[in-house]
Amino acid sequence: MRRLRITIDAVSALVRSAGVKNYTWHWLNSLRRAARQGEEIRAFPLLGDLDGRTILDHERSVRGIGGTWLRLGVLHGVNLLGPAALDLAIAGSDIFHASNQVHYPPRRARLTATIHDLTALLMPELHTPGNIAADRRFSEAILPRAAGLIAVSENTRQDAIRLLRLPPERITTIYSGVAPEYFHAPAACRDRPYALYVGTIEPRKNLNTLLDAWALLSPGLRGEFDLVIAGPVGWASDKTVDRIRAETTYLGYVPEAELPSLTAGAAAFVFPSLYEGFGFPVVQAMAAGAPVITSNTSCLPEIAGDAALLVDPRSAAEIASALARVLGSESLRADLTARGRVRAQLYRWEACAEQSLAFFQRVAGS
Repeated sequence: MRRLRITIDAVSALVRSAGVKNYTWHWLNSLRRAARQGEEIRAFPLLGDLDGRTILDHERSVRGIGGTWLRLGVLHGVNLLGPAALDLAIAGSDIFHASNQVHYPPRRARLTATIHDLTALLMPELHTPGNIAADRRFSEAILPRAAGLIAVSENTRQDAIRLLRLPPERITTIYSGVAPEYFHAPAACRDRPYALYVGTIEPRKNLNTLLDAWALLSPGLRGEFDLVIAGPVGWASDKTVDRIRAETTYLGYVPEAELPSLTAGAAAFVFPSLYEGFGFPVVQAMAAGAPVITSNTSCLPEIAGDAALLVDPRSAAEIASALARVLGSESLRADLTARGRVRAQLYRWEACAEQSLAFFQRVAGS
């Protein structure tokens, strides 16, 4: 095995971020644990070790204020000065794995990247102008120049081939993982049983339709079960946020350490997103033993397999019917729980890291 120095762009660890930050934090730490002799995993910009000394917080940087601004200053300088500055910042690297925060590819290291999803291209009306601009720049300046790309699901890989006209042989599907805390999480105790949604409050997550579906349930079910919403407010409309506060038990942002138990305690986990690249909340729910209801679109049927009830996310009636089935049947809940725990075993960070290191070795040897 050849000596290999890999630098991972981990800028997402410094900013407010949900799925990408979750991926970067767990993936980087898993790569470092799995690295063999001769393989060195670095983090750009100057992030060092994230495991053990830091806590994953989606709302805050993994570094203090001074350290965060210093590192974001490095990023800004690289983007302002161009490839020569990036080469200097990652000096000695054989591979640079870029995010959509870097504007230019390196000139010396081989370039790779992860494609998380293409929602900004498929559904621009659901995104902020900043997200759209960053993803457009990423798809035009970085992805076509990469020696190899990782897609977090086969659905995302096929979208990239179809929409970005990227060569299929350059894209490898490598599933993300689940934090080990989810696999044996004790169920949280709340006053009443509950259905649960976890995720950022943003248009793509389709929460207005979920609220409409909840209102269609019988008064008996709504009297017996709460609808609990956990997640920070992103770029949702004030009307959506007002509805959530008025019609559900809204917890806001829940710290990572508390999410496994909250998820494990759910009588149903409902995730009616319009599009996902991988769908971390669904996989986490399966690992924690929560019965899952999710969308029949994008990657979600691929990821959930036979371990979830799949619904049309645009149909409040269909979501309501699935909720009524799950909440009204202990045997169905038990069946979905058992299937979900088996399915979740496919998504381990250790496997993701091993496959990723093999991917990097192939890219370095090509």
